[in-house]
Amino acid sequence: MPTSGPTPPVAVGTPATAERERLGFVRLVRTRGLRRLLAVRFATQWADGVFQAALGGAVLFNPERQADPLAVAAGLAVLLLPYSLIGPFAGALLDRWDRKRVLMGANLVRAVLIVVVAAVVFAGVTGPGLYLAALAVAGVSRFVNSGLSVALPHVVERRHLVEANTFAVTVGAAMTAIGGACAIGLREIVGPDDTGSAITTTVAVVGSLLAAALASRFRRGALGPDRTDPARRTAVTVLHGLADGARATAATPSVAASFLALAAHRFSVGITTLLTLLLFRYSFIDSGPFRAGLAGIGEAVLLAAAGLGVAALIAPWMVRRWGRPRTIRVAMIVATLTQLALAALLSMPAVLAAAFVLGATGQIVKLCTDAAVQSEAGDGVLGRVFALYDVVFNVGYVLAVAAAALLSPPNGYAPWLLAAAAALYVLGLLAHDQQMRRTRRT
Repeated sequence: MPTSGPTPPVAVGTPATAERERLGFVRLVRTRGLRRLLAVRFATQWADGVFQAALGGAVLFNPERQADPLAVAAGLAVLLLPYSLIGPFAGALLDRWDRKRVLMGANLVRAVLIVVVAAVVFAGVTGPGLYLAALAVAGVSRFVNSGLSVALPHVVERRHLVEANTFAVTVGAAMTAIGGACAIGLREIVGPDDTGSAITTTVAVVGSLLAAALASRFRRGALGPDRTDPARRTAVTVLHGLADGARATAATPSVAASFLALAAHRFSVGITTLLTLLLFRYSFIDSGPFRAGLAGIGEAVLLAAAGLGVAALIAPWMVRRWGRPRTIRVAMIVATLTQLALAALLSMPAVLAAAFVLGATGQIVKLCTDAAVQSEAGDGVLGRVFALYDVVFNVGYVLAVAAAALLSPPNGYAPWLLAAAAALYVLGLLAHDQQMRRTRRT
């Protein structure tokens, strides 16, 4: 089996060499394979945004349904948890299946499943029936997104991964936000009831079909994997997917450090997200240009998307100047201070400002983690490492949402929980530093 070992990330993480390796936006998007993969990502993530906003509206802001904190937590878990449960095993398949076919087939399957969810919403089904249908869509979506991540090193040289990944992930996340905004706008036209929610959900099919069509234009094998195990070993490797990913991650302290920092961020932002949804639903009222309810959530999403855009501009500069480890630390410190300020000044403007700052700092941490994985994990285990990445990214978030749902008052006004979220960033900083010390010792 191909082994994982740290590839020296000179051009990716070292300030002294990163500047001369910079490709530039224009030449980046002129790279044919990368341009095509970006188009697949943008269509996929736009569909994700539409689907997530449509389902969130059906659960939380549909006048025909009532939502309490636990219902909100269940809805978020449905969107994020499923692939994290199957990912350690499916990740091994990304190291064995032609990734072009994965992107095509999975997007087509997702389109069919979205139609099923829309039918369930239209029928007024609530509880497990709705959640199980949405679980299937979310699971396939996570599989597609991991396939996009592990395919990136096959369309751009590794010395340009930070730059390419910054653009791909940031604009992709912005496309998710745009998709969410499209869903919110469409709900204003077709209505927030079950029929309107079903129509809004169905629109996500367009992005899935477009992504499948774009993926079909790659030649077979163009996206990897480069090497595979003999077929007789595939089943064994699938069953050991999570363990393989964990071992590959632990073997590279800089990757492990990035994972721990990202986990702290996701725990913290999970708490903040749950409280934000409840505050806009039950506590805040319209004030000047600021809106409560789903419109206010839309404003927060757009500000978070703006934060992602800022991260895209400043993250490469920060990495070139300071390197990845220090960039992560700076982002974590800024996020800690933001959480503390939000706890002290809990209001609609404070929440919106925090959405922007946490969107930027969290994306910086994620971009650095992506670059660490893509540049330092071997291609033979890349799918399994990204599967573990997905577990860290989403399971921590869902656990934090669940904990906040149990501890929060129904209206979401819980400054002490926001202060606890700041403490999580501090723990992440300490864990990151400990792992980087292990790097220096080796």
